[in-house]
Amino acid sequence: MKIVFFLFITFHLVQTKAQQVTQIVKGNVSDEASKQSLQGVTIRLASNLSKTTLSDSSGNFKLTDIPLGRQRFIITAVGYEPLSLNNIIVTAGKEVDLTISLRESLMNLDVVEITANENSGGRKVNNDMLSVSARTFNMDETKRYAGSLGDPARMATNFAGVVSTNDTRNDIIIRGNSPNAMLWQLEGLNIPNPNHFGSLNSMGGSVSMLNSNLIDQSDFMTGAFPAQYGNALSGVFDLKLRNGNSEKHEFVTQMGFNGFEGGAEGPIGNSKGASYLINARYSTLSLFQNLGIEFGTGRATPEYMDLNYKINSRIGKHGNLSLFGIWGRSSMDILASEYDPEGQSYGNEYSNRYPRYQTSISGLSYKYQLNKKTAINFILGYSRTNEQFDRDSVNQENINQTIPDWHWRFKINKFSGVLHLHHKFNAKHSLVAGITEDFTNYTLFNRRMRHGVSEMILNNRNGDFGLMQVFTQWKFRMTDHFSMVSGLHYQYLSLSQTNSLEPRIGVKYEGLGSHVFGFAYGLHSQMDNILTYATVTTTAAGNRYTNESLGFIRSHQFILSHDWNIRSNTHLKTELYFQRLFDVPVTKAPSSFSTLNLGAETIPVLRDNLINEGVGRNYGLDITLERLFNKGFYYLLTGSFFSSRYQGSDGIWRNTAFNMKNVFNLLGGKEWKVGKQENIFGLSVKVSRVGGRYLSPVDIASSVIDGEIQYEETRAYSLQQPAYFRADVKVSYRKEFTRATMELALDLQNVTDNKNIFRQEWNAQQLNVINVYQQGFFPVPFVRFTF
Repeated sequence: MKIVFFLFITFHLVQTKAQQVTQIVKGNVSDEASKQSLQGVTIRLASNLSKTTLSDSSGNFKLTDIPLGRQRFIITAVGYEPLSLNNIIVTAGKEVDLTISLRESLMNLDVVEITANENSGGRKVNNDMLSVSARTFNMDETKRYAGSLGDPARMATNFAGVVSTNDTRNDIIIRGNSPNAMLWQLEGLNIPNPNHFGSLNSMGGSVSMLNSNLIDQSDFMTGAFPAQYGNALSGVFDLKLRNGNSEKHEFVTQMGFNGFEGGAEGPIGNSKGASYLINARYSTLSLFQNLGIEFGTGRATPEYMDLNYKINSRIGKHGNLSLFGIWGRSSMDILASEYDPEGQSYGNEYSNRYPRYQTSISGLSYKYQLNKKTAINFILGYSRTNEQFDRDSVNQENINQTIPDWHWRFKINKFSGVLHLHHKFNAKHSLVAGITEDFTNYTLFNRRMRHGVSEMILNNRNGDFGLMQVFTQWKFRMTDHFSMVSGLHYQYLSLSQTNSLEPRIGVKYEGLGSHVFGFAYGLHSQMDNILTYATVTTTAAGNRYTNESLGFIRSHQFILSHDWNIRSNTHLKTELYFQRLFDVPVTKAPSSFSTLNLGAETIPVLRDNLINEGVGRNYGLDITLERLFNKGFYYLLTGSFFSSRYQGSDGIWRNTAFNMKNVFNLLGGKEWKVGKQENIFGLSVKVSRVGGRYLSPVDIASSVIDGEIQYEETRAYSLQQPAYFRADVKVSYRKEFTRATMELALDLQNVTDNKNIFRQEWNAQQLNVINVYQQGFFPVPFVRFTF
């Protein structure tokens, strides 16, 4: 009832007289391969072809008096393939700014029809070099899908081959790989973990620092990606930030699970084309707790704040300069005195925990059009992560008496330089080449006190290293239907003085009527986590670092793809894949340990004396049946059947920690128009069923001696958890006013209150193993106001 009352009050914050409201739609059009701005491109509103305009010499265009609601635009130009942009949401509170790229036709056409296939642009990715296992997403999807909470990583769990590790974090497993095997990239810059409570030993966290209000259409890849991307084994988030409105000041206020936030954008000074875009957020979880909503941390309250920004300006006629970045800080006091066994996934009654995280990412990008066929992009970047964790043991007879138990402090500074060259020889041949240099300085200290007496140093290292990556990739379009992308990626790690030369190839055939076939192969490699290289080996002669000579983890990836366009808005896609991993770090002495199983822990798991002699294999089938948003209705059904196995130094094949074997997702939604002002009521439903993860049996005797949970290594990952099940429902309402838009939503997560196991934990007081369960029923209200 408290939530309903809250939404009712918010809904009546703004009242206005109903009247016919329209909006401005503008944007920029460029050539897909050369990045050259295109003049004379025709942009039409599909529902009213008299609403038309042409792009100017800079590729810019503007359409006025566009009706509110979901609109379709047709883009045509002589010599280029026509494009249809569908379901573009036009609201009263914000002008629409589109970034459009066109592909040159191989046929010499003097006349172009003014129509295009209704959904020809529905699944078009940004990167024209992608052949398989890739799809685009936008801000609308991160908000619209039930359970996504405006988070790209949580949204991606709806896609085939992608699984979340648990309800309380957004780490994702791609085709049986560790969450650490993926790459985050922002505006062409390789970035660290962009999440609150995102530890150095993982690539996820509890809440994303990426603000969905700034994200433009972006690409997500799940394997065999082209040579442009390196130092990753599973997938890539290639994120783009939109530019601010360069003609009008606009504002947004929002409150939801991710926090209280406010944003602004608009022109800078009198400079034509210069804009700013900024959004700040502060956590609201303390407010939710006061409303009686639990979110998996008991009475411990997560606190966080973040800032996302982008400043963009034209430099001369052919240049563009942008400054972008993310800053975030998060902390939480998890106290034994406030432990709630019924509503808490983290902590226990015999320890106090104090996690502190801070991350900053900044980049400066300069794009310059050398001529009509060649463009360069130069990026300078800097990122800093500062992670501190303290844990104290609590005296059960006197909770005010504590003993220091665990302390770590990880500081990482990374300086990056990126140079990309795009060149289009002609309609058939185009080239992209580039170099990336990441220079990392680190300070890593990790100490544990056993029973408050015996000190164990796990990490104690200061140093720096460089990771250089060079690539070239060439696209050959033999016909309008058949294309091939081939390339080479090279990387060198100065820390261990190892290198890797990686061939990549992708083939795509868009013929045979409504069928698209694709094939891709790639050799991919990735350095291990920096904590692994800096793990201490204690000897009589002092500390040694026996992992510093580790080379890259490498894998061969093969993907065969078929996409059947059943109707103009419905397609069935199947992908068969095989991945062979080798040179995986395992222990010198025979054991079941492999770094392939790491990446979903909050506390680092460290081993010394590792060698690159482990192997693994992932193979499976991904199936997607999708109806794109049409006539107010959409659905996305995905199924994945896979096997993920590995071999440690003992030579025995075992399940990996991420071998769930099967995943099923059903996502669907419907929108209804309400009233005369294009007000929209929406409903989204998601149901997920995931095969249970494999766990290792707990070694009771060793756990008693160590004080931490220990596992039977000879039986590693031999026990399977029960299958995971979860259902989410989201209801939303969008109301249009004269110059503003109000959006209300209620995301009912895990509506069946299913008790899925989170992890097993060792109770050092009772000397037994307890099951910790994941988040139960969790209602999340959301309010957004743009004006």
